[in-house]
Amino acid sequence: MTYVNKTVGTKVTSNEYEKITQLVEAGIYLSNSDFAREAIRDKLRSIEIIKIPEDVDYETAKKEVLGYYEKYQQAYEDEVADDLELDLKLVMQITEELAKEGRLGEV
Repeated sequence: MTYVNKTVGTKVTSNEYEKITQLVEAGIYLSNSDFAREAIRDKLRSIEIIKIPEDVDYETAKKEVLGYYEKYQQAYEDEVADDLELDLKLVMQITEELAKEGRLGEV
């Protein structure tokens, strides 16, 4: 497989530029470009696209979400979505519904 490098350009504030320059001068990065490449890689690693399993119906997802909150007592909705591999909007809808039903504490 042949990889073709592409260029991505951006503007940063003077303050951001100075901070990047200080990191380069401290030897943490080889250059401003090295910093930008690493920042992009870090951001891309932190973003994970979650696919909603097609075989999980609403009621099953609701049971899983309720079970998660029963197990962990407290959690952010994005943590629930990540751990259960469910869509965040779906988890938010289910959490709101469970709270209205009185099956969850304060949300």
